[in-house]
Amino acid sequence: MRNRDTIEFMGIWEQLHNPNFKPLEFEGFKNEAGSNRFFMSPKKWVEVTQAIGIFSQSGRYGGGTYAHKDIAFEFGSWLSPEFKLYLIIEFQRLKEEEFRANKLEWNLQRALAKINYRIHTDAIKENLIPPKVSKRRMKLIYASEADVLNVALFGKTAKEWRDENQDKEGNIRDYASLEQLVVLTNLESINAMLIKQELGQGERLLKLNELGISQMKSLLSNASIKKLK
Repeated sequence: MRNRDTIEFMGIWEQLHNPNFKPLEFEGFKNEAGSNRFFMSPKKWVEVTQAIGIFSQSGRYGGGTYAHKDIAFEFGSWLSPEFKLYLIIEFQRLKEEEFRANKLEWNLQRALAKINYRIHTDAIKENLIPPKVSKRRMKLIYASEADVLNVALFGKTAKEWRDENQDKEGNIRDYASLEQLVVLTNLESINAMLIKQELGQGERLLKLNELGISQMKSLLSNASIKKLK
């Protein structure tokens, strides 16, 4: 604890986590650290600076010096290069697992949106496409209804997005956030229901846009969704 880097690390930790920490006393210790006359113990550190990250207690079984895991990891890394290497490897492994989990969650939601889109296209086929329509006309109707959802949620048609993003592959939905994919899945089901109720495209667009805004606001403030990201 006489090391200047140690004092600086513990001081920064306290400033981040302890509103009662005394920064002036910390600065005094930091300036003195490293000199031959400088002495520091956990007890002195706590008493002078009101630190909470490290403490000592006496006792036959529970006695000793204890520290928050952040500080313990730092001490362990300083004492043992092997421990530091294991810590780096484990951190990288956990970040890779987190990335894979988030990617899987996104892919699952994207797959769900595609499955739901089949419900949407079936409703279009059953209610909006006249009998014996040409394949070209059928594609135009499907594209038109897909853009109802695009405009309701993203504020632009598929063509407008492509014109703005000519350097990107795929389509507007491939670049949607997790929240947008969740809302898109809901809007596809709702639009299928509105089509069966024979509501006009303009009226459906307004309703879907209102629902999209409401659901996005709700999801963006949802703590559970944030944990998935």
